[in-house]
Amino acid sequence: MATTESVSGLDLVVCTCGKQEYTARDAIDAAIFRGELGVKWKEFLDEVEAEKRADELDLDLDESAISSAAEAFRYEYDLITAEETEAWLANRGLTFDDFSDYFTRQYYATAIRENVVSDEVEYQCASSDLRRSFLTELILSGDLDRITTDLMAHLAARCAGEEPTPEAISAEERKFLGRNSIKPAQRANWLEKLGRDSKWLDEMLAMEAAYRTHCDRLLVPEARQHELMALRLPLTRFEIEVIELESHDAAKEALFCVQQDGMSMEEVAAEGRYPYRRPEFLLEDLPVDVQQRFLNASAGNVLEPIARGDGFELCRVLAKIEPHADDPTVKLRIDQRLLDRHFSELKSKYTQWRLGSVAPAKE
Repeated sequence: MATTESVSGLDLVVCTCGKQEYTARDAIDAAIFRGELGVKWKEFLDEVEAEKRADELDLDLDESAISSAAEAFRYEYDLITAEETEAWLANRGLTFDDFSDYFTRQYYATAIRENVVSDEVEYQCASSDLRRSFLTELILSGDLDRITTDLMAHLAARCAGEEPTPEAISAEERKFLGRNSIKPAQRANWLEKLGRDSKWLDEMLAMEAAYRTHCDRLLVPEARQHELMALRLPLTRFEIEVIELESHDAAKEALFCVQQDGMSMEEVAAEGRYPYRRPEFLLEDLPVDVQQRFLNASAGNVLEPIARGDGFELCRVLAKIEPHADDPTVKLRIDQRLLDRHFSELKSKYTQWRLGSVAPAKE
């Protein structure tokens, strides 16, 4: 991809397509083009501002909280030893200092109770140091994995499809201008701030047009209905009421009050001053070991207490609703599965994942 500048730290190779390598910067800029990084960038700026405010207040750092968060991260990624962690970081161009700074920033973001107002600086106008810190944020939060996957899908769509028509590319250009609130005459300035040129933008527009063509051909009523039939159980919607209790004994007592004394769940919660809520969810959103318990329950049934964190939950099923294609949530899940399956095949054929790969040894 054509570029007019190089930002330190963003040259980490994340994937390849044919003989072409694509870097973290390519993945980030492609996500900016698609308008998908605005929220994450704003959250990052708020975290940076919170850290500045903590320094001003001389706020004590809770080392144990930061250590626990770091340990949870290492457990999630199966990084048992310090050497494994160091290698994992090095393969992504990071150091232990980057690792520590990330969790410190996360801690301050939750420790500062007052509202902080961050500078409204655009990513394109940010300093190289700020962009480098944002890259660390994307890597350790897992967001770089996501936007790299998106880039690979768009690259594969471009390779696997026909050449986009001028009309399709013009349509994508109008969308690009609209989501970035710029006029055609301002396009060159937008590109200059990002450090890209018109050739790069042409590639982005062609990739987006190719990707959209694949999506339009794939997401049709017949395909959605076929997928719905296969996902009838996982996409079953549950409406329940829940009481949160501190112990198994308290949960059993609450269960007795509902089943034997005829009290409502809300009455039991109010009498014991327990948290009470009425959530909705799809069956597949539950832990696998709990799904069967809900699947076997009928409307009105109260389930045996379920362990949650340090306490227990008592749940009563209010309704079980079969999935319908016109349900927005169900439609979104079905579409995502269709897209994931389709582009997974294309990505394996035309692209290769490189993020986190072990670098070849230097002679």
